[in-house]
Amino acid sequence: MLLGHRLPEKMSRTLTDAMGLVVLVIGALNLFSLQDPELVSAVGSSGTLLVVLGALLIGGAIGSWIGIDERLNHFGTWLQVKTSRLGRGSGDKEKFIEGFVNASLLFTIGPMAVLGALQDGLGQGIDVLALKSTLDGFTSIAFSATMGWGVIFSALPVGLWQGLLYVLALTVGASLSQAVVAAITATGGVLLLGTGLRVLQIRMVNIADLLPALAVAPLLVLVVDALL
Repeated sequence: MLLGHRLPEKMSRTLTDAMGLVVLVIGALNLFSLQDPELVSAVGSSGTLLVVLGALLIGGAIGSWIGIDERLNHFGTWLQVKTSRLGRGSGDKEKFIEGFVNASLLFTIGPMAVLGALQDGLGQGIDVLALKSTLDGFTSIAFSATMGWGVIFSALPVGLWQGLLYVLALTVGASLSQAVVAAITATGGVLLLGTGLRVLQIRMVNIADLLPALAVAPLLVLVVDALL
C-alpha cells in the first residue's frame, strides 16, 4: 500500500496488466492436465474436455443458484464498511471490492492451493504450499499497489478454503486418484483464464459462480469412469 501511493497510474496499470498476463499463462499451462494419462484412461481421450465443460455448466448453475458472486460482493462491501477509515467515497468502495474479489479468486482457485493443501494434509510436506505462499506474497504486493486494501482481506477466504482442503485431505485425501486431481487442475485452469480476463479488464467473467465446478469435476470423473 505504501508503495502504491508512490507509483504513477500508468505504471500501476502496467504492473496489473503484467500480472493478468501471467495468470493467463498459468491457466493455460494447467490445461495440459487434460492430457493426463490417468484422466484419459478414466474418461477417454474425447471425454476430458467434456468433463471440464460439464463441470463448468453444472457448477455455474449451482453457483448462480446459490449466488456466490453476489454473496462475495456483499461480503466485500461489508468489509469495506467495517474498514471505511482506509478509504473514502464510492470509487474507493468499488476499488476495495475489486481488489478483494480478484485477489480472492486468484489465490484460491489455483491448482497449487488444492494440491498444496492435499499434500500437507497427507503428511507429504509443505513444499507446494511454501512455493505458493512465495508467489502469492509477491503477487499480493503488486495487487495491493494497484487495487488497494481489499487485497489484504483476501487472506480470509484463502485461509478458509485451504484450511477446508487440508481437513478434507486428512479424511478422504488418500482416496483421490490422479485422474481426479487432473480434472480439478484442468478445471481450475479454465477458471484462472477467466480470472486473467478480469484482471486485464477485458471481460468481468463471473468466476465466483463457477467455483462449484471444482467440486463437480471429480464427481463427473468418478461417474464416467464407473460407466465406462
